[in-house]
Amino acid sequence: MQETTIGIDEVVAIGYGTLKRSDIATAITSLKPAEFNRAGNRDVRSLLEGKIAGLTVTRTGGSSPTEGVAIQLRGVVSVNGSRSPLVVIDGIPGGNVDLLRPEDIESIEVLKDGSAAAIYGSSANAGVILITTKKGMQGATRVEYATFVTRYYQKNTPDFLDAGQFRAAMAGLGYDESAYDRGGDTDMYNAIIDDENLSQSHNLSVSGGNEHTVYRASVYYNNLNGIALANEREQYGARMSLQTKGFNDMLTFQSNLATNYNNMNMLGNEGWEAAARANPTNPMYNPDGTFYEDMASDENKYARLHQQKNKRLQETTSLDAKVILEPLTDLKLSAFVSIQRDNYNNNVYYDKNSRVSVNSYNGDGYAYKSSYVNTQQAFEPTVEYTTVLSDRHRFNAVGGYSYRYRVEESFDASNKGFLNDASQENDLGAGSYLVDGKAGMGSYKGDETLVAFFGRINYVFSNRYVAQVSYRREGSSKFGANNKWGNFPAASVAWNVTNEAFMETVPVLSNLKLRLGYGVTGNSGIGPYQSLATIGTGGYYLADDGSWIQTYGPSRNPNANLKWETKKEWNAGVDVGVLNNRVTAAVDLYKRKTDDLLMTGVTSAIPANIHSTYTTNIGVISSKGIEVTLNTIPVSGDDFTWKADLVGSHTFSNTLDKFSSNAADYIEFGGIGGYGALGNAVRLYEGSDVGDFYGKRFAGFDESGEWLFYNKEGEKVSGGEITEEDKTVIGNGMPKYYLSFSNYFTYKNFDLSVSFMEKFGFDILNRQKLAYSNLKTLASGYNVLTGAVESGFNASYQYSDYYLENGSYVKLDNITLGYSFRGRRPNVPSLRVYATARDLFTITGYSGETPELNDTGLSPGMAAYVGTPVTRSFTLGLNVQF
Repeated sequence: MQETTIGIDEVVAIGYGTLKRSDIATAITSLKPAEFNRAGNRDVRSLLEGKIAGLTVTRTGGSSPTEGVAIQLRGVVSVNGSRSPLVVIDGIPGGNVDLLRPEDIESIEVLKDGSAAAIYGSSANAGVILITTKKGMQGATRVEYATFVTRYYQKNTPDFLDAGQFRAAMAGLGYDESAYDRGGDTDMYNAIIDDENLSQSHNLSVSGGNEHTVYRASVYYNNLNGIALANEREQYGARMSLQTKGFNDMLTFQSNLATNYNNMNMLGNEGWEAAARANPTNPMYNPDGTFYEDMASDENKYARLHQQKNKRLQETTSLDAKVILEPLTDLKLSAFVSIQRDNYNNNVYYDKNSRVSVNSYNGDGYAYKSSYVNTQQAFEPTVEYTTVLSDRHRFNAVGGYSYRYRVEESFDASNKGFLNDASQENDLGAGSYLVDGKAGMGSYKGDETLVAFFGRINYVFSNRYVAQVSYRREGSSKFGANNKWGNFPAASVAWNVTNEAFMETVPVLSNLKLRLGYGVTGNSGIGPYQSLATIGTGGYYLADDGSWIQTYGPSRNPNANLKWETKKEWNAGVDVGVLNNRVTAAVDLYKRKTDDLLMTGVTSAIPANIHSTYTTNIGVISSKGIEVTLNTIPVSGDDFTWKADLVGSHTFSNTLDKFSSNAADYIEFGGIGGYGALGNAVRLYEGSDVGDFYGKRFAGFDESGEWLFYNKEGEKVSGGEITEEDKTVIGNGMPKYYLSFSNYFTYKNFDLSVSFMEKFGFDILNRQKLAYSNLKTLASGYNVLTGAVESGFNASYQYSDYYLENGSYVKLDNITLGYSFRGRRPNVPSLRVYATARDLFTITGYSGETPELNDTGLSPGMAAYVGTPVTRSFTLGLNVQF
């Protein structure tokens, strides 16, 4: 989508090297800072939302700054293996995006098809995201400063009964006041909202250098607060890069150092459902000032925020260095080494008077601490040769070796029985349960090694015809003795039609390129030791001397044939530029199939095996789709410009083609939970589409108000008469169409951007309606939605297509208005102020809080009973360059 900005001859990162865009035959999308969202972005993932066709970015925790983001490219590619793209930061495979600030990003390239990603082998099944950070430039010292503040506001609030409505509803059911009325008037849901939340971000960078050495250093501080109380993330860090040359520019040394410190309060991440359904007549406090607790219902969620603690202190650091030797003009020898270390400590404490401590730990308090360390090392020497023969034949060849080692360790300990809350979790030994032998302790260590040999050749003939082949042979310690090594070939071709002589008569076409590629990638995204028979602890036995002895035994069935998933993918694409690239388009059709799906917990026969389950390869998933990117400049004048971009994708199919298991002929996902023990909502057989809701078909209600469903013959029967044979596919939670429409206007020094996001063709299981639009929930003492009283609905809990709704929506995602001060002050060459409004409104037929759900993975379309509050946000920001 870059050709209107960077041009067809600009350099693009492709993995282990760079090429001119005109020399690329694979499906690669590139983003530069000019295409990023020009507003206050709290993390790097925000830069990708709605920008890459086929890439889904879902913020799973809403406004929460301590929750993650789910990323998926071109549909589901695995069951138990990794489903997220590999992230490579400045060459570091598996780079941690927490080490990045949006202001430090120079470019982002997404390797979308198999022929582009195959060079990364078994890590690239879900695609590859290459992130290049900014480096110093020769010249005078340059200082940049960026800051913003953000406030979140509630957008949609679940409409539960207030205290007066609750009393009336309970009385209408015939309950005596003493059974439900506690005399208070409390909105527990809004009590745990932080109406005064404020997030701030600051980033300062300095760069410069001379003809031999350039540098860049940045420091940042963020204090991010979500809509919930006790939900914040304070972080600060630094990034430094250095590049220097010597020996007549034959030797280049590059290095990057980054570190990040996080202090997260995660206590407010949960409790929304319990707060919403709480009896609104419960008072917040007892007469003596202590917190009131309704022992027949959920805990007081506001009290919990004052009586419990759940914090994480995290430090992440990465260091990489690269030495490049160019003994000849066309020859480049390099060695890259990196180390990344991520460690955190969790600190949890429940006060002695907290409800969970009183109910579960005899009022003795509870303390828990854990630590986790993940260290990744990489060493990758490469050789690159580039040459041009007879001004018509251009070759670029890269070959190398890759070594990666990863080790993770964890430790945790817990104790109870504290005399007071003074030391909380900071003195675990003070708890009496340690003396009694009832304290908890555990530890773990695991590692994995990956080695590979790889090569790629890119050939361009007369700037018209492009051919590229690559091959990677890779070995992993994770897999069985019979399948340690795998092969990942790829090939692609392209035709730059624009450079043909006959195109000179078609001046309207400024670019036309046809692409075709095929590549094989893998997935090794499972835990280590799954193929081995490991030893673990068992129970204790009483020895003859009266002592208890720990037992050991096999803890896992071995599988010498366990191997990685293998994805084979075809991609056909066309790139078009019209009117001197004032209008550009890229269209890609893909077809992919993943063989040997990894799955844990597969049933195994006993006594041939020791344990009842093991990890094995069980099936095939395939998908087909189309992606379209359209960039236009409708108006381009001296004072006024208008750029409009459309990004869209459509999934024709995403299917479980083959499945084999000793236990069942299907797999299930999407636990419904809540009321009624309703099981799982998503079931996949061979031939099923990923995301299929499977269940009963609603046929109405009988005279007593109970459910009727259709059986397989189409007859209306009661729920008790429905068998497994009567159930069928009743919907699908995976969107079929994704669209993003962005407009960017400039008028003199003003700029305005307006972005819409749309998803179509999917269903949502409205679990909030299932549980809280039913008076049976009210009869159980829990609050319900006002609609339950209005409808008088009072039937058994059932899962069927009655609760499936069309989730399609159009959202005004972002409006940003900015003003740039240029040329007014000589010491401030660039200063921009802006205001941003996000998530202003959503047009949808869905009746729940929001249709914006996590649509990655195997159980999309599952609405929460009551999720994190839906918000809109407003931001004020400032960017300055000296």
